[in-house]
Amino acid sequence: MELERLIRVAAGREPADLVLKNGYVVNVLSDEIQKADVALCGKNIAGIGSYDGRTVVDLKGQYICPGFIDGHIHIESSMLSVPEFAKVTATHGTTAVVTDPHEIANVLGIEGIRYMLASSKYCPIRVYVMLSACVPASALESAGAQINAVDLLPMLTDEWTLGLAEVMNYPGVLALDPQMLDKLKVAQERKCVIDGHAPGLTGRPLQAYIAAGIRSDHESTTLDEAREKLRLGMYVMIREGSQAQNLDALLPLVTPTTSDRFLFVTDDCDVEDLLDQGHMDYILRRAISKGLQPTLAVKMTTYNTARYFGLKDYGAVAPGFRASLTILNDLKQCRVTRVYQDGQLVAQDGACIPLPQFNARHQPVLRSTMNTHWLEPHQFAVKAPDSKTTQRVHVIEMIANQLVTQRRIEEFPVREGQIHADPTRDLVKAAVIERHLASGNMGLGFISGLGLQRGAIASSVAHDAHNIIVA
Repeated sequence: MELERLIRVAAGREPADLVLKNGYVVNVLSDEIQKADVALCGKNIAGIGSYDGRTVVDLKGQYICPGFIDGHIHIESSMLSVPEFAKVTATHGTTAVVTDPHEIANVLGIEGIRYMLASSKYCPIRVYVMLSACVPASALESAGAQINAVDLLPMLTDEWTLGLAEVMNYPGVLALDPQMLDKLKVAQERKCVIDGHAPGLTGRPLQAYIAAGIRSDHESTTLDEAREKLRLGMYVMIREGSQAQNLDALLPLVTPTTSDRFLFVTDDCDVEDLLDQGHMDYILRRAISKGLQPTLAVKMTTYNTARYFGLKDYGAVAPGFRASLTILNDLKQCRVTRVYQDGQLVAQDGACIPLPQFNARHQPVLRSTMNTHWLEPHQFAVKAPDSKTTQRVHVIEMIANQLVTQRRIEEFPVREGQIHADPTRDLVKAAVIERHLASGNMGLGFISGLGLQRGAIASSVAHDAHNIIVA
């Protein structure tokens, strides 16, 4: 009956449930902006043109866009639960995200992924999951869990699961690591999407990586790097998030000819930036301000992402597509005024419409992962290897707004047999403390670029194993 009614409404034989009138449709299919009504019937768009409806909303010249989609994000990095994240991002025009629960999976394994799937229900946005491919991220890390191909198999049948998340263990792919290859084979056999993660990989190693069926990458930081991946058939995800901003560097590669192979993602976006700047609307605004044609910018925020992930009825304002729509005041400020999900208003003028909430606080497994009772102050001492008054020490150098680091060697003072930090030169002691299994494992070293002058700072948000990092 729903299909029959959709056809009648589209043909003009029956009034639509809702008509958005006097708006301008951002048509990502024809690369144009057209003045037209948009008629909604249930969860779908019935037609574009001139329509009558039971309810009419006069948009007064505003722009009707497909709902925004974030093609790669770790929701855990926002420091919000999934429902709260959904409420915030919905007000910024996001109607769907493709999340990799890599962070919680490295702490809790499959239980963490199940939690993310369960808590994404009853939200104003659609939350699709890519199954975490690297738990642990490498053999050098001490994660709280391990996920093998056999663990992923039952979850690939879930309608909200789209494929295999970023394959960051590219050394394992190139070395033909059996466990890594098993995960790739499982995803390929089920014709799933496989995301990549290959910073700096080039030449034949990159070609071997792509030959394994990996079709996207969000780690390009230079034009040459992105161009090579584009030429070799990858979708290039242009990342603009809280931890890494690559839009300025990569946008010159986007042209009307190449734009189909690009999509915008955030990767990691913390709550302060979500509240202060926005989500995909912020990226859209920045891209347009840098000179990208508005229709192409919207397309890279919607249709391209939907096509890459096989979400066939998302990403465009056209008959039969899902009525997931974002209304903008204009195509410069890109202020979101209304958001529709499956034909229902879910956000308006910066406020989310209340929806049923999923409460996961009762799950004790989420609160039993911090096991550091063995830690003692003396374990933070860095002993000097000999009696010299200074020591040459390797230092991890942080790079602003990037995830990659550099190595350098510095002279450190030695007092009472211990190597000491030197905050006057921005050389700070750092420790990584295993927090999952109370193994007593602890790594010590020095970093620069943090700017810490006194005191200490610690975090259990520490990609990828999420042990405790102290500076």
